[in-house]
Amino acid sequence: MLNAMRIDPADNVVVAIEPIAKGEVVEFDAGGEVRQLTALEDITIYHKLACRDIPKGEPVVKYGQHIGSAVTDIKAGQHVHVHNVESHSTNV
Repeated sequence: MLNAMRIDPADNVVVAIEPIAKGEVVEFDAGGEVRQLTALEDITIYHKLACRDIPKGEPVVKYGQHIGSAVTDIKAGQHVHVHNVESHSTNV
């Protein structure tokens, strides 16, 4: 059952649509194909997690838009938030 959502095909993160526990299988629709990965940490509902590895310095993409840069390597299944992403917005 889908428990995460990829908003745009260019996104390298998905959004949890229910709470996801560490070790739980994360399922999301990737253009008509259901993909799976394992949550590496507990993910709060509506928070982001990486749907593929994101190397340090690479843009983090949500809504098809660059929302920040990874400040460390982020593994697929890891929580993506202020502790591992530097915003490029001047409004943060």
